[in-house]
Amino acid sequence: MIRNVFILADKEVFEKHPDFRVIFESLGEFVGELSHLYTLLKERTADLILIAEQFPGINAGIIRKIRRRSPMADIWKVVSHPAGIHPDHEDPELFEGIINCTDGRERIAPKVGKILNQKSLLDKYGIIGRSEKMKVVAETIDRIAPTDITVLINGPSGSGKELVARAIHDNSPRAGGRYVAINCGALAEGVLESELFGHEKGAFTGSVSKREGLFVQANGGTIFLDEIGETKPDMQVKLLRVLEDGYFHPVGGDRPIRSDARVIAATNRDLFEAIREGRFREDLYFRLGVVKINLAPLFERRGDILPLLCHFASGEKIGGFSDSALEVLERYDWPGNVRQLKNFVARMGALYPGEQISLTRVEQFLAEQSVEQRNLPVVTGHTPEEAGHELIYHALLSLGSEVKRLRDLILDNIPAKSEVETEPEYIKPGKVYSGRTLKEMEQEMIEKALHEADGNRKLAARKLGIGERTLYRKIKEYGLN
Repeated sequence: MIRNVFILADKEVFEKHPDFRVIFESLGEFVGELSHLYTLLKERTADLILIAEQFPGINAGIIRKIRRRSPMADIWKVVSHPAGIHPDHEDPELFEGIINCTDGRERIAPKVGKILNQKSLLDKYGIIGRSEKMKVVAETIDRIAPTDITVLINGPSGSGKELVARAIHDNSPRAGGRYVAINCGALAEGVLESELFGHEKGAFTGSVSKREGLFVQANGGTIFLDEIGETKPDMQVKLLRVLEDGYFHPVGGDRPIRSDARVIAATNRDLFEAIREGRFREDLYFRLGVVKINLAPLFERRGDILPLLCHFASGEKIGGFSDSALEVLERYDWPGNVRQLKNFVARMGALYPGEQISLTRVEQFLAEQSVEQRNLPVVTGHTPEEAGHELIYHALLSLGSEVKRLRDLILDNIPAKSEVETEPEYIKPGKVYSGRTLKEMEQEMIEKALHEADGNRKLAARKLGIGERTLYRKIKEYGLN
């Protein structure tokens, strides 16, 4: 597959740095104007965009426009600083990284090659995103898929654990065999044992005939054990034996059966904590987790939100999203992860076919989510004390993320480098930006949002992309009552 690399650099760059063209001429296609880049992004899919730091007019707003035209593209900044010296104020949400011209072509070419290889792996395994976390996942799949090694996938609900398991199977020598999956937390222990290992005729009331279990069905293929952390100790002993030598007894059977099935397990629970509490066997954990793959929640890899939105939207009859809608969607935490995001896009496609999704539509959706989250959920599988601790933990995480979103919103409105004489080297609350501290800017933005919402705090919180409780706390802090 041909990979498209665009290098945004004008004549001034070539004049100041004559070695720039020599270094990059064989690595990609030079583009001298932003308008030309926009045209190319309409016609071709970009994999990597390199932007010279001296290119005029580049700011956070321009980077966002480029991303919305090419959501899957990596954008790297090309600098010409002395070796080992890099700016310390680069925003990782704007650029994937920095390439230093002083490293020379012999080091830059392999680096570009690695970036493009990672893009190829993401495509190969059907992973939508551009975050470093998902690139590591794709590289891990590439290493372990050809083997028979047991894999444990850890990640929150809706993060794509089965997609990873399926990718491992489909790209392994077992791809010709069956792939079977079961949710271990959805079945009672007795039913789960029968489903996994099968049963003999008359083994229990209602067993009028012999039945083969999933381990037999997956012989020569792969079995995916989702929510493995929900299994009981007796079942864990049986699973451990299967993993050790492949043998098991069907329910009601007295002769062992062997299965040559590769086991991939997944959990959204902290198995170390379960081991400490005696709810999960340590030996089973180490036997399952020969290789562990960790899937981060979506709020920890916000760079994947836009690619996922565009990917799912391409399968629906909607006319995309407005810029203001995208800004809010990219700041939202997506507690249900990729599954929630996919369902959101499907809902928009069903309710508003052919329309561009506006900020109003998004705000309606988020308002509903906020109401649902305020109705405290019942945390199953925990004692009341454990459930209470978990809810408090998630509330604190949510509060922290809301404060971070407000901070990011303020930083987005700091004048670009071209608008001020100097750009701050780093961000801290007491530092002055164009005559104002970060706290003063935060207060100003809250006052502006309240004014635009005619004092409606719920609407003001939506405009800021934060929760009402966070807004109330800030109003009290700044005396804006």
